[in-house]
Amino acid sequence: MGPLHNLRHELADAESRLLGELRQTRRRVRGRELAEPTTSDLTIGQKIADVVAATMGSWRFIIIQTTILVVWIVLNVTAFVQRWDPYPFILLNLALSFQAAYAAPFIMMSQNRQQDVDRKQADSDHQVNIKAELEIELLHQKIDQLRETEVMYLTKAVSELSELLRRSGLCAPAAPPELDS
Repeated sequence: MGPLHNLRHELADAESRLLGELRQTRRRVRGRELAEPTTSDLTIGQKIADVVAATMGSWRFIIIQTTILVVWIVLNVTAFVQRWDPYPFILLNLALSFQAAYAAPFIMMSQNRQQDVDRKQADSDHQVNIKAELEIELLHQKIDQLRETEVMYLTKAVSELSELLRRSGLCAPAAPPELDS
C-alpha cells in the first residue's frame, strides 16, 4: 500500500498549502473589516445625513408633509385665516424648494456612504465565493485522485484474480481476438 500512502501525503500537502492560502485571505478580509468605520466612527455630518435620509424616506414624513400641505392650501383657498399665500402659492413653492435644496445633498451623502459600504460587502462576498470555489475544486481533485487510485487497485486485483484462476485451471486463458481480413 505504498502508492496509496504517498497519495495521501500528496493530497494532505496540497490541502495544507491551499488551506494556508485561504486562511491568509480570510485574515486579510478580517483585517480590512476591522479597519472599516463602524456606526460609532461616523462623523457628525455622516450621522446627520443618515438621520435626514431615513426620516425623509419614511411614510411618517410623507404623511405629515402631505397633511401640512393640504392644511396650507385649504387655509389659503377658503380664507378661514387671512390669505398669507394666495393662489399660486408662491411662498409654499419657495418653502418646498428650500426643503428640496437642503435635503438632496444630505440624501446623496448618505447614499454615497451606503454605496461604499455595499461595495466593500460585495468585495467580501467575492472573496468568500473565491474561497468556496477553491474548496470545491480541491474536493473535485481529491475525489478524482481517489477514483483513479481505486480503479488502479481494482484493475490490479482483477489481474491477480485472473492469474490465480488461470493457474488453478478453472479458467482457460483468453483467446486472442481474431482479426477479420
